[in-house]
Amino acid sequence: MKNLFAVLIFMLMPTVFFAQTAFNKYEDKTEITSVIVNKKMFQLIGQMKMDPKDKDAQQYLNLVKKLDNLKVFTTSNNKYAADMKSTVDTYLKTNPLEELMRINNDGKNIKIYIKQGASSSQVKELLMFMDGNKTETVIMSLTGNFDLNDISVLTEKMSLPGGPELKKAASKKQ
Repeated sequence: MKNLFAVLIFMLMPTVFFAQTAFNKYEDKTEITSVIVNKKMFQLIGQMKMDPKDKDAQQYLNLVKKLDNLKVFTTSNNKYAADMKSTVDTYLKTNPLEELMRINNDGKNIKIYIKQGASSSQVKELLMFMDGNKTETVIMSLTGNFDLNDISVLTEKMSLPGGPELKKAASKKQ
């Protein structure tokens, strides 16, 4: 019985580790721009004092307190763009995320996926993939326990790609 349990644990470990490291391989590539923000940074940002009358700033602070990780990878290199697409496809096969929306605009194909939390607007994971089709390809992964309605504020404040698309996704999810 112990052997069966050990085998099951061993079989499940790759999916757990893959979820944490699937996109990390892009961190040190010179052809890929990466932005990695970890929980500690979000905690530090969440301690900042803001004007209580500034609703956007307060919404932003409330959101960052709920985030664990943000990873954004962008490239214009066709080889890495194809690899990024393949990695996202593999990740989605091993981590079932719900497709929230697809956008095809000016030759850019954008897909947004989520892993839903306790309510319909609660999100544990958000994955956005933008296939730039010979322009810029983007992967954005965001984990935590946050509300989808607040994400557009984060992308706007941090000047991250995909902000307008996320705003549309949030309004459609309500």
